[in-house]
Amino acid sequence: MNDSIIIILMLVVSGIIVGIINTLAGGGAIISMTLFMVLGLPISVANGTNRIAVVLQNFTASLAFLRKRMLDIKSGIKLSIPAVIGNIAGSMVATHISDLVFKICMGVVLTVVLLYMIFDRNNNRPNIHGGHPLEIRWWHYIWFMLLGFYGGYIYIGLGYVILAVAIWSMKLDIITANVIKGFIIFVATPFSLIIFMLDGHVDYAYGLWHGLGNIIGAALASHFAMAWGVKFVKWFTLVILIICFADLIGVISLHELMHSILALSGHNCIVC
Repeated sequence: MNDSIIIILMLVVSGIIVGIINTLAGGGAIISMTLFMVLGLPISVANGTNRIAVVLQNFTASLAFLRKRMLDIKSGIKLSIPAVIGNIAGSMVATHISDLVFKICMGVVLTVVLLYMIFDRNNNRPNIHGGHPLEIRWWHYIWFMLLGFYGGYIYIGLGYVILAVAIWSMKLDIITANVIKGFIIFVATPFSLIIFMLDGHVDYAYGLWHGLGNIIGAALASHFAMAWGVKFVKWFTLVILIICFADLIGVISLHELMHSILALSGHNCIVC
């Protein structure tokens, strides 16, 4: 099979998986970033290219949740404004990130959120708050500005941190927290994407093919979230968290998995 077709299939199929993971939980960016780097993109270009799929994925999920009356636009915009400010600031320094910084930040994020999800007995609240105005306090704006900075700087693990803040600080159920998470990321990410584009750190072909898969995955996941309920989303999130943590500490290797898939398909990857 032609190498170009193999790469496109890899980008679209992995995009579907990432779209489902990120809409219901978070951490799918690890798959995206790993695939981009296996295909030969430098870490800064992989970081910028990933933003295309992020925007398309969260636009799709937000539109689906809006149609299901699960998204309160006014609340989402209020929280998005500080996130946008932080996102722009974080993106301005993101081109200087090293792989070590990625791993350290991801390790801290996964550890904190995994412990929180396991030991917090309130994160499986049965009542869904979606569609109603949220009770927003002044400290929430500070939280989301900091989250925006992290998203602009690294992005990987951002979904988990937003979930933790929304569930813990705003007392939301996990589905509503996912709805707000997706909308904020959709509004804030284009600003960082523009900065990466101006710096020449975006591969448009890879980003758009991967984004197509993300759109499909997000559409499917937004249906799953409502059809299968809070408990399913909670356990799905925990499973993905554990997989991401296992990859981080070396128990499994997503990089080697993707490299093996490419090798089996007959494609010689640029970065091994």
